[in-house]
Amino acid sequence: MNPELLDDVIRRALAEDAPWGDLTSEVFLPAGSRATAVLVSREPGILSGLDVFARTFELVDERSVVEKVAADGDRIEPGTVLARVSGSAHSLLRAERIALNLSQRMTGIATLTAQYVALTAGTRARIVDTRKTTPGLRMLERQAVRDGGGHNHRFSLSDAVLAKDNHLAVLAAAGIPVGDAIRAARSRLGHTAHLEVEVDRIDQIEPVVSAGVDTIMLDNFTPDELREGVAIVAGRALVEASGGVNLDTVESIAATGVDLISVGALTHSVRSLDLGLDIEIA
Repeated sequence: MNPELLDDVIRRALAEDAPWGDLTSEVFLPAGSRATAVLVSREPGILSGLDVFARTFELVDERSVVEKVAADGDRIEPGTVLARVSGSAHSLLRAERIALNLSQRMTGIATLTAQYVALTAGTRARIVDTRKTTPGLRMLERQAVRDGGGHNHRFSLSDAVLAKDNHLAVLAAAGIPVGDAIRAARSRLGHTAHLEVEVDRIDQIEPVVSAGVDTIMLDNFTPDELREGVAIVAGRALVEASGGVNLDTVESIAATGVDLISVGALTHSVRSLDLGLDIEIA
């Protein structure tokens, strides 16, 4: 993750949480109070966001000392000690909620991603994320996907060409064949730019692939249709499956021979994993 962008995310979250300081600590705790906090997992999962957790305390108070006991990507169990933080009690309590919010969400994403990855073991399919991320947190959520063993799709609209159903609808309304649009787009792109097109019918596959795409996305295809699509593409492009992907269906989708399976649920509907931060005053 880009350190400057990470600091910006954390600073904005801290400013939202205490725009004029932590009133409770300021009026309730003695000046100069010291504390030690222990980060512990309360349920099993795959850890992510420990670096983000530590950086939050450092940005609140550079004198805070964070000892990492685990590492991102580690499998954790209830009671696993993940980190220890020591320093000013005021500073620790100021950073606590934001540090936990971010690391708990990232750990939830990594844990869910790992479940999808495990169900595709032995196939060629990679589990990839989508742009269905929390606004402002995409960088963190994509890192969590990687910590869970998944892979990243394009980061933003600026990174690659991905023509989806609404793009094709505009072309159809203008009377422009999709193959012509693909060839025109390719002529305007730099040689390193990736070009992907989404289709939702079998008959759309050949015109798209023969026009020269790098990846073709088969959206909401049944497993039988995915197998047929993979056979039609015949290695001329990467094949991505999208739509209708969940923990009950991903295994059968992976078995069809697709190269990529994009899963919006990794980030748009994930449950944060329960991590606890217990503070003892020295």
